[in-house]
Amino acid sequence: MEENTTIEILKQAILLERRGKAFYQKVAESTENKAIRDVFETMAAEEQKHITTLSEQFKSYRKNKKFIPGGHNYTDIGSVASKVLTREIKDKISAAGFEAAAISAAISMEESAIKLYSESAKTASDPEAKALYEWLSRWEREHLGLLLDIDKALREKIWFDNQFWPF
Repeated sequence: MEENTTIEILKQAILLERRGKAFYQKVAESTENKAIRDVFETMAAEEQKHITTLSEQFKSYRKNKKFIPGGHNYTDIGSVASKVLTREIKDKISAAGFEAAAISAAISMEESAIKLYSESAKTASDPEAKALYEWLSRWEREHLGLLLDIDKALREKIWFDNQFWPF
């Protein structure tokens, strides 16, 4: 039974990542601002890393009923936010614009991925599966943090521009 569950989790994870990548690519193509485009292109590239890792693990598990050990141990997950969250990004995204709506949708997508990976990590009996899901969950939390930071900056900009500050 666990084998089928693992295969289904991996299929669902690959689908989530493919949807995320497609979404981020479409947003990048649709925006005219280079800085904003760079953010979404970076997010699409991050999702491609997940797709590659998950696809390799899927093939290994399907063939050998084992995960590839340590294939998910690289730790560059914290670098995305520091590269893309700039003052220009915060200034260029209009809170009522397409990019802001895309950020809101992306937050929801990242939350879904975190939920899948966190729950899968809790129920996995295979130590490599557990490590993979925990790694993916951490990485998606980094993505979510970036998106929430941008969303917060947008909200604060609206509050400031409209004098909503309580002091």
